[in-house]
Amino acid sequence: MKRIYNHGFEQTPVNRKTKMNRMAVILAGGEGSRLKSLTRSIIGDERPKQFCPLIGDRSLLEATRDRVALGIQPENTYFSLAKKHEKYFESPLWNVSEGNLVVQPENKGTAPAILYSLMRIARTSPDSTVAFFPSDHHFSDDEAFMANVETAFAAAEINPNSVVLLGIEPDKAETSYGWIEPARSFFGDLSGSVSRVNRFWEKPSFRSARKLMKQGCLWNSFVMVGRIEAFLEMFRLQLPKMTRMFEVASSATIRSLYEWIPETNFSSEVLERSSSELLVLRVGNVGWSDLGEPHRVVGTLTNLGIQTKWMQALAA
Repeated sequence: MKRIYNHGFEQTPVNRKTKMNRMAVILAGGEGSRLKSLTRSIIGDERPKQFCPLIGDRSLLEATRDRVALGIQPENTYFSLAKKHEKYFESPLWNVSEGNLVVQPENKGTAPAILYSLMRIARTSPDSTVAFFPSDHHFSDDEAFMANVETAFAAAEINPNSVVLLGIEPDKAETSYGWIEPARSFFGDLSGSVSRVNRFWEKPSFRSARKLMKQGCLWNSFVMVGRIEAFLEMFRLQLPKMTRMFEVASSATIRSLYEWIPETNFSSEVLERSSSELLVLRVGNVGWSDLGEPHRVVGTLTNLGIQTKWMQALAA
């Protein structure tokens, strides 16, 4: 039976073939430099935040993996990692197939991490639809969030030339997040609606953030879903030289490639230049927090009513 959602497109129940064609990439190759002092006090070493149990007993990477598994088959989940972090990820990912570990020789930013992952998946599943998930997020309702990811998959499959971003409905005028301004549409102010992207606003002033919030703009979660070819087309248009090099790279030459390419940010160098090809799904009531800075970690734990030993030490 077909169901009609408020964003105006039809969604049918997902069959097994469609599920098998849906992939996930968990981005876990960053250094987490802004949180180093906090993670050092919690765990006692230099591991990046994604390998640290900031909330509860699981590391952020493990929590993200469990969340993604609610909607995407584990064998279809890939992990974008950096070689230097192997001692931190080999234990939590011990049961992941080697083919699902996209280990970069070094971290050169989000653009190479995403592009390398796309190339790896395209070798065996060129017609698949893929979702990218940062590994440093917290959601108070994982099931509700993954239901929105399901909607994003449906939108991307109906609009194969577009990439769907998940925009979080804000509850405050946050100045340290990126914002998405949706194009005006008939259903555009309703949770679950899908709109074209008008433009991006990166870390606005408080006054601008208040205005964006009143206008119905959304926080950019950096969770995004699209056909592999849709992502690759954005790369070909915005980073053609890098894309050509990845297209011809082999396992023997990938290290040399990483030594040559500059550190490149996907948001500023690709996404913000491709707004005409983007859709945004309005996501509400999932309790999202980007744990990229110490005050967000402390704020999230406080909201959850959790008081840890390291929080007590910091307050002392």
